Amino acid sequence: MPDIDIEAESESTASREFELAYGAAPERLDKVLARLIPEHSRSRLQAWIEEGHVLVNDKPARVRQPVQGGDKLTVFEQQAPDAMAFVGEPVEFQVVAESDDWIVVNKPAGLVTHPGAGNWSGTLLNGLLFRYPELRQVARAGIVHRLDKDTSGLLVIARNEVAQTHLVRQLQARTVSREYLALVHGQLHDSGTVDRPIGRDSRVPVRMAVEHPIAPKPAITHYQPQRQGQLPPNAFVTEVVCRLETGRTHQIRVHMASLRHPLVGDVLYGGKRIASIGRQLLHARALAFDDAASGQRLAFHADLPEDFSAALEAVQWNA
Repeated sequence: MPDIDIEAESESTASREFELAYGAAPERLDKVLARLIPEHSRSRLQAWIEEGHVLVNDKPARVRQPVQGGDKLTVFEQQAPDAMAFVGEPVEFQVVAESDDWIVVNKPAGLVTHPGAGNWSGTLLNGLLFRYPELRQVARAGIVHRLDKDTSGLLVIARNEVAQTHLVRQLQARTVSREYLALVHGQLHDSGTVDRPIGRDSRVPVRMAVEHPIAPKPAITHYQPQRQGQLPPNAFVTEVVCRLETGRTHQIRVHMASLRHPLVGDVLYGGKRIASIGRQLLHARALAFDDAASGQRLAFHADLPEDFSAALEAVQWNA
């Protein structure tokens, strides 16, 4: 087992240097580093090696490379991926309206709402902290509800704790109005309501489900078809307005799929990509809530993004 002879901090606090005691037996580099720097997980250390942040005798290292007595190890410590979760970054999104208590934003498709595994930076939350640094004082930077990464449209953000509590209570009371436009597969003619609890899919962790879900929660979606048509070459589609009473993860996507009318482009729930459509066609177009200060009912609308509008224009609508 290699012994530590010297540990020296370099002039830059971003790197650490170790020299292994002479006579120590050869051993894999990642195992040695796991003992030398126990505050970091072995998988993180391996990632640093693979990314070129570890040198052995001033040369780039390999994960399984053997090291021995006399070798000098240089480790350039990297921030944990989640270290950027609550750091302000310049992120593009539209502010529709704002007051001292709230901000209404129009989130573009492709933008993650809140940091999480695989998306620790570059999110709407990072962008909010960049534009509104005071949101650091509010839990979750004021985010009270979310949209999926590839869903576009309206979100309301609380600018202080009082407004946040007020908005959360409205969401719990189901008095926040949220209206979405969706394009779904098939010919859907009748309006209706899906009242089926949603939970994590027991077989596919990235999916939600209404059939045998894990820890299901109540979920209610009202839907109303607007018009039917056909996307070339031969895909029958329906334009649908959906209104949420609850706000579960993937709710509209799961509920429409449960009706055998998955969203166009939503491959996770059985939808198909047609032509250049690269996401599920779902847009949060209308939002209404009560203002915490005045009690006035406020309503907002967001036009369809270009990709959604182009898809609708490509449909050959029934007369």
